[in-house]
Amino acid sequence: MIDLDNTDGVTVARLAHGKVNALDLELLDHLTATFAQLDVDSSRAVVLTGSGRAFSAGVDLWRIVDGGAAYVHAFLPALEAAFRAVFCIGKPVVAALNGHAIAGGAVLAAACDHRVMAAGTIGVTELPVGVPFPATALEILAHAYGVPQARRAVLCADTLGPAAALATGRVDELASAESLLATAVARAAELAERTPPEIFRLTKEQLQAPAVQRMSTDPRVLRLWLRATEDGRLRRYMSTLRSR
Repeated sequence: MIDLDNTDGVTVARLAHGKVNALDLELLDHLTATFAQLDVDSSRAVVLTGSGRAFSAGVDLWRIVDGGAAYVHAFLPALEAAFRAVFCIGKPVVAALNGHAIAGGAVLAAACDHRVMAAGTIGVTELPVGVPFPATALEILAHAYGVPQARRAVLCADTLGPAAALATGRVDELASAESLLATAVARAAELAERTPPEIFRLTKEQLQAPAVQRMSTDPRVLRLWLRATEDGRLRRYMSTLRSR
């Protein structure tokens, strides 16, 4: 589900869950537990990447549709917990985007301190699906992109290739597929070597504090996700994708 490897003190965490690393309850719980452990182990830094053709294609909406209300009640807190676990780890985290980073996948990438992209597209597409973002996701996007670019990304729901993603600040640099992982590991090591670990941890915490303080849970988010599940909106959206 998440494969771990260590290169010179930098842990590479690779999502390996289905064809596109879709975010379901099991992967989210595993992601939260993995990053909690990485936060206290001997790793100097972390690289988060994917496998196959995707970094992560976002929420597994079919699991939402099939699981119904009970699944949604468990899923949304797990989604926010995973986003926060990646965002709040006190070590440098670099995203190595091997492929598509869509919706929740784009938020996971934004939760990292530095993003290197090789292929695919990146974008946050919840609004066309017909469901709202949790505040945790919105705050992470605003912290990573800046408020104007985050607002545009959310409201326009566009997906951008590597060159456009770099130009708009959704990623920090580009790399070839062959050099992606080495580049990401090098960037993570550079961040770790720049300052003592306790200084990096405190500085990161201070930078993120305003965003974290605004990550309140709005009950309307759950209510609207439940409505989209119950009124058939999500099923219709997924059926439309299948017919393309």
